[in-house]
Amino acid sequence: MGRAGTGVAIVSDSTYEITFVYRGKRCRERIKAKPCPANTRKLNQFRAAVLHAIEKGEFDYAKTFPNSKQAEKLVDRPGDALTVEAYFDTWLKRKKVEVKASTYQGYEGIVNRVVIPRFGKLALVELKRALVRDWLATSDAHKEKKVSNKRLSNIQSCMRSALQDAADDELIDTNPLAGYTYARAERPTDGQGDDEIDPLSPDEQAAVLVRLSDSNRNLVRFALWTGVRTSELIALNWSDIDFVGGYVRVRRALTREARGVAEFPKTAAGRRDIRLLSPAAEALQAQKAHTFMTEDDGPIFKTRAGERFSGSHQIWRIWKAALKRAGVRYRNPYQTRHTYASMMLSAGEHPMWVAKQMGHADWTMIARVYGRWMPSADTEAGNRAVEKFAGGGIKMLAKKLANSA
Repeated sequence: MGRAGTGVAIVSDSTYEITFVYRGKRCRERIKAKPCPANTRKLNQFRAAVLHAIEKGEFDYAKTFPNSKQAEKLVDRPGDALTVEAYFDTWLKRKKVEVKASTYQGYEGIVNRVVIPRFGKLALVELKRALVRDWLATSDAHKEKKVSNKRLSNIQSCMRSALQDAADDELIDTNPLAGYTYARAERPTDGQGDDEIDPLSPDEQAAVLVRLSDSNRNLVRFALWTGVRTSELIALNWSDIDFVGGYVRVRRALTREARGVAEFPKTAAGRRDIRLLSPAAEALQAQKAHTFMTEDDGPIFKTRAGERFSGSHQIWRIWKAALKRAGVRYRNPYQTRHTYASMMLSAGEHPMWVAKQMGHADWTMIARVYGRWMPSADTEAGNRAVEKFAGGGIKMLAKKLANSA
């Protein structure tokens, strides 16, 4: 009949005891039943159902054992009975109205593709730092192609934010990820990531520009000489340009995740006025023939269908094709921003000025990322870069355009 080693044992002539582990604790519950082979078989099946419910995260101790004192000890706050999946689903719904659409899309992907598949069936209180740390250190966490520390950081940031909200709501005692960051040894990059600084030379710029249609050439040239992010570039309207004052007002960004809804930059520094250097101004003057006055306060740059670009993926296709036709080694479109920074700094423009142009609150990041392009500071911000880089490039571009006509 029932033996202790099976998890079902006879403890008296009228009682069985079943044993199981729940939330790391060994639990024992006594059930009134006359010992016999039939009852032993039924209780073994009952215990198997309990173990299955625990494994799936569906076990309700209080309902299964309503008279148990152990249940009262294990379920003493909302977070104890709440699964990770249920909590993160609720948290996502709340965040949808609190954060930008692009931020929400990032959270949604992490929750649905990482958190719930791996931790969803656990009780919220069981989600401990050691559990997350051990998972991050395993190959399972790195099965995504080319996973980077940035990706792992985004996962932790999302989970840390959600768990802090849970702690603030008193669903758990403390945030298990507070003050903790996991990073693995970064493998060498392949030059394709946004963090890889690989600016284009003046010759490469000219070779790419000559392979673009008039409107797309204006777009890329403007990007090279303003350093705007792609999301900021496609959100620009003609009303954002002050030709008299000589600056570009950056106040919005458009991402694919935002589905056509303009978003404000994340920081105050991101909302900025960029000095309109002559190559960028010339690109805008040339672009007037394509989109200026075609609609009230319309976008500066449009697709071939006459619509505003909806995301960086459209720019990427244009950029990739141009590099291929020009025979220029591939880099992603974000390198237009890195090219701008490297040109400004290597020409001697002040790092603080460059930081403000690019939307950074201070120049520490500029110094860290672009330090090798910082020989010295100088006056007449922007003009030396124009003299050093634009002249030869413009002549080469004009020559190539003439030859291709």
